[in-house]
Amino acid sequence: MAETLGSLIDKLSIKCIREHFLREMKEAGSSKFTPQEIDARIELLTKQKEQLHGEIETFVVAAQQGLVPLRDEKIKLYNPLNQVGRIEDATSISRAIDGLIRKNFELWNLEDQARRTDVDLAHIGKVKKAIDPVNQQRNDYMDRIDALLEQTFKK
Repeated sequence: MAETLGSLIDKLSIKCIREHFLREMKEAGSSKFTPQEIDARIELLTKQKEQLHGEIETFVVAAQQGLVPLRDEKIKLYNPLNQVGRIEDATSISRAIDGLIRKNFELWNLEDQARRTDVDLAHIGKVKKAIDPVNQQRNDYMDRIDALLEQTFKK
């Protein structure tokens, strides 16, 4: 997959979500990691986020000059067509980014539910079934970001 603005923002939002949950773990006194391990992970995420900020800025300049592809639509074969494109009307890049971030948070929480060991497999199956449409919406928001950027540059 070629990098696009949508895919770069997707990566950045996931890193921000990871940082959020690491900070929550530290605040709650996590038994999974020591505070030093959490700090090391946060430091790594900070560096990765800075790198992504640079990649996003470089991408936008290159896109404006016509040096990189603006779109790389994802072709998902496992979702019915009636689930594709079912996102809120994001009429601006910032609103599409907001939708993408919300979907990534929703996916994070669904995946956490699917990893639970204190529930039966039927519950896990229901959660897993809920993941596909949300992931499709995530991909649709990435595509929307790319389409809106393309429209902006055509104006």
